[in-house]
Amino acid sequence: MPTSSEEDTAPPPGATPPRLLALAAFRFPHGDAMSNRLLQLARSATPPGTPTLVVNDWPADGTRPPADPPLPPGVRLISLGGGTHGPLARWLRGRTRPLRVLAALRRAGVRPRDLTGVYLPLSLWNLTTWAVLRSATRCPVTVDVLERHDPEQFPRGRITPYFLRHRWSLFLAGRLADRVIAVSETLAGHFVRRGLPTLVVPPQVDLAEHTASAAPPPIAEGIRLLYAGSAGPKDLLTVVLAGMRGLPRAERDRVRLVIAGFDRDRAASLSDLDEGLLTELADRVTFLGRVPRDRVLAELRRSHFSVLVRPLAGYAQAGFPSKVPESLAAGCPVLLNSTSDLGRYVVDGREGLVLAGPTADDVREGLARALALDEAAWRAMSRAARERAGSFDYRLWAPVVSAFVAGPGPAPDEAPGRSASAASSSGVSR
Repeated sequence: MPTSSEEDTAPPPGATPPRLLALAAFRFPHGDAMSNRLLQLARSATPPGTPTLVVNDWPADGTRPPADPPLPPGVRLISLGGGTHGPLARWLRGRTRPLRVLAALRRAGVRPRDLTGVYLPLSLWNLTTWAVLRSATRCPVTVDVLERHDPEQFPRGRITPYFLRHRWSLFLAGRLADRVIAVSETLAGHFVRRGLPTLVVPPQVDLAEHTASAAPPPIAEGIRLLYAGSAGPKDLLTVVLAGMRGLPRAERDRVRLVIAGFDRDRAASLSDLDEGLLTELADRVTFLGRVPRDRVLAELRRSHFSVLVRPLAGYAQAGFPSKVPESLAAGCPVLLNSTSDLGRYVVDGREGLVLAGPTADDVREGLARALALDEAAWRAMSRAARERAGSFDYRLWAPVVSAFVAGPGPAPDEAPGRSASAASSSGVSR
């Protein structure tokens, strides 16, 4: 489908007008996990026979949106912004975003009152956005909620500005949103208790992107672990390294960890990685730096396990790591401890190896189990991972998501928050 810039937003001749509007402010469509979330959600939410229009406010990071990004059928794109702006200009652009979105709709020939649904991520949800979009479109506004931060995640705790904005957005979503999509059962419960129609939709994938078979080196030569993403304190990479160090030397030499997403020079500032451990295990750890999405998918196919260790904290239970469905879709089993809804999808010994907990000893024991696998056992695990990934394919979710976002909503005799609650959507995820 064609894309439009801020200067040229005329629709193609004879184009079917969209019924659904999605808002973004990322490197859409293939810049990061948030972009992928919105892209797949747009595909599953698109009503049959009409396109979904994504209006993306490109980050002011010195780059410009691509002129003709690859888009799947059914998704139209209008890109705003780009370039470089100072702090005040960025703040003003954020405050005026809903007005700029409406202006972009007018230039594209889209009448707001013809829309049947609007959805946007929690990070873009505020009072101004709610007031402008709700009054202009007169259609349900759905908020996609992916996380619930804890004060312990931040050095300044509850007085951290980002944390305060996040909790304020959660508060507003629970009281002003018409509908909520939640990435986990834990998050869904927060909104169901407030009587909001709530649908649980885990991270989605497009299985058509994962046609190549997994082809890591023979497991008898050792195991190749992959961590892909921006770690931060949420993913315990130091615990992974400590677990590797705890192995006997002969076994440790059969384990290699590849990290994609940041380079060695920025490891200490972007993650919890311990410099001493990094130095000690330098010959067992490879940093790829920031790499494009197709390289990440290729690395998954070359790895025996995608590794993910998270603390038993509230934010880990509320979120759902998008790297797990991506790994499964690539036929790469996961080595992880079970948080959030992961136990629904990853069974120990089938789609991966589930650690007893998030400690270095737990990782060491998991690595020892991985090293004991033979080729046939790993291949069976890889096939099971690929099969399980079907639970996350956006096509499976299309009927329920499109009906929820752009449909008429709950029947009058249904209890608030139950029509599309976590309970009713869990059957889709099986």
